[in-house]
Amino acid sequence: MRMKRHIPNFITLLNLFSGCIALVFAAQGDYLNAFIFVSLGIFFDFFDGFFARILKVQSPLGVQLDSLADMVTSGVTPGLVMFKMLSAYSANEFLPYFGFIITLGSCMRLAKFNIDTRQTDSFIGLPTPANALFILSLPLVIEYTEFAFAIDTLTNIWVLLGISALSTYILNAELPLFSLKIKNFSLAKFKLQIFFLILCAVLLLIFKFLGVPFIILSYILLSVFSKK
Repeated sequence: MRMKRHIPNFITLLNLFSGCIALVFAAQGDYLNAFIFVSLGIFFDFFDGFFARILKVQSPLGVQLDSLADMVTSGVTPGLVMFKMLSAYSANEFLPYFGFIITLGSCMRLAKFNIDTRQTDSFIGLPTPANALFILSLPLVIEYTEFAFAIDTLTNIWVLLGISALSTYILNAELPLFSLKIKNFSLAKFKLQIFFLILCAVLLLIFKFLGVPFIILSYILLSVFSKK
């Protein structure tokens, strides 16, 4: 029993470790590996809570540890990536620091999540992992896509500044979003989540990295229209 209670926290630390590695790759401009390790961190983030529920070892320590790990993986890393992108396309030496507004917004989002009792089975505002995947996909869209419009758009400094501000707002907006955590295998109860996961696979198959921004947009739109 003593060993069992540490399993979810160990998985959470793997999330943090993945985030640290992602930061190193992002600092080096290796955005593909940064994306891979952020995705790995999010994978661990998904399963730490799952194992805590299964093993019945949920604890206040686990809640705080989860947010601290997410702050690195899904907060600092996307801020650094946006800083690097703004640095690449702006001649102003101070403007790129605006990219870290994403990190500030992520910190606020995670702090609010810990004290908001409304977010047990759903979310209010875009979850930080979803926002991190969105931001980290942007340099990969530039590098790997063949859509000239997407490249021209994402290399525009004003578009990047707008994305930074908008993502910070959506992280903390009073916007109800459904949770992707499927707690049992009830098709009727989780049909929206299952449909969304299938949609994710299709978008990634067709658009590859460009599919990631489409997935985040679809997640927001499905959440909004499913509430009506």
